[in-house]
Amino acid sequence: MRFVATFSILLAPLFALGCSSEPAVEEAARDGAGMESGEPHDHPLEGDDAHSHGAAPHGGTIADWGGGAYHVEFTVDHDQQQAVVYVLGDDAKSPAPVAATEGTLLLSISEPAFQVELQADPQSGDPEGASSRFVGQHENLGKVQEFGGTISGEIDGTPYVAEFEEHANEDHAQ
Repeated sequence: MRFVATFSILLAPLFALGCSSEPAVEEAARDGAGMESGEPHDHPLEGDDAHSHGAAPHGGTIADWGGGAYHVEFTVDHDQQQAVVYVLGDDAKSPAPVAATEGTLLLSISEPAFQVELQADPQSGDPEGASSRFVGQHENLGKVQEFGGTISGEIDGTPYVAEFEEHANEDHAQ
C-alpha cells in the first residue's frame, strides 16, 4: 500500500497540469525514445532523469537505454545494407562494453517492418568477451530512408529497450 500512496502522490501534479502535452511524447520520453541524429536534445523530464546529449560520436541517432544508465547509437550504411549499434555510457559518448556472451542485440525497424539480430563486433579497447559495437545486415537497410524502431538487449540479466527515430540531416545522406 505504501507504493500505491507514493505513486499517487507523484502522479497528482501531472493531473493538476491537465492533458496539454501529447501522450506519445510523454511515453517516448519515459521509454527513452531516440532523438535527432547529431543534434543536442533535452528530455522533457525533470529531476535526475533530465539531461542533454551532444552530437552522436559516430554521427548516428542516440537513444536512452535504461533511463540514461546506458545509451545506444544507431547508424546505418545503406551501401553495405548494414546497421551498427554502439552501446554508450551514461554520458552518451564513451563506449560501454557489455558482455558479448549474453547474446545479441535485436534491432526492430517499424517501416518497413523487419528485424535484424546484431552480433558483437568489439572495438579496439573493448575488454575480452565484451563489446560496445554490434553489427547486422538486412537488404531493407539498403533503402535510403529515415529508420525508426527499437533496439533491445540484456545487460547483466536486465532487459533494456530503446525507441529511436532517425531524422534527415546533411551528414546522413548516402
